[in-house]
Amino acid sequence: MYELITANRNYSSWSLRPWMLMKGLEIAFEDRIEPFAQPINYDAFRSFSPTGQVPALIDGDRTIYDSLGITLYLADRHDGVWPSDPGARAFAQCAVCEMHSGFGALRNDCTMNVGVRVQPKPMSDALKADIGRIRELFEDGLARFGGPWLAGAAFGALDAFFAPVAFRIRTYGLDVGAGEAWVAAMLAHPAMQQWEAQALAESWREESHEAELAAAGVITADYRKS
Repeated sequence: MYELITANRNYSSWSLRPWMLMKGLEIAFEDRIEPFAQPINYDAFRSFSPTGQVPALIDGDRTIYDSLGITLYLADRHDGVWPSDPGARAFAQCAVCEMHSGFGALRNDCTMNVGVRVQPKPMSDALKADIGRIRELFEDGLARFGGPWLAGAAFGALDAFFAPVAFRIRTYGLDVGAGEAWVAAMLAHPAMQQWEAQALAESWREESHEAELAAAGVITADYRKS
């Protein structure tokens, strides 16, 4: 059986992607959490990941690292990672790569923290552009392929890759127009609710992640275990 190594549920957006994909496609795996115990975890994480980062997928004597690398590995072995329709497949693959390499302002200015709600600070032009592009992408996918998922009727890698964005949209009250329909569907997914429940039950805090959260705006609600 696969072993998927991830980090804190509140903070680790990169971990959520393959975890959500495997849960959503019912790909069995052992769930192992290695928390962010300090601002830099490279040395500790090097014991299981060559990059010193999460996520990492263990398959026998193979270690597959990086959320996109894991997704590509699973796509070679399991149905449903990508849509079967060629147009939807091309859209999904491009959008996954765009998410993987882009949206730097969103990552930096709206750090992921599942258990809080934030009144964000005034948005930079770069952040406004990122949110506008996400809204465009969501509305395009839903209109072209009919929803409820971003590339059609079936959940897949594209939805998993934007799963952390769904949490960010809720946390910071971001406007994604008609894309809110996808956000609602995503937040209602049983696996997303499982991840959220685990996030709210976490009692540990990591200083640098909390500092990023404080810099993002004013916390208006904190539902995490104290």
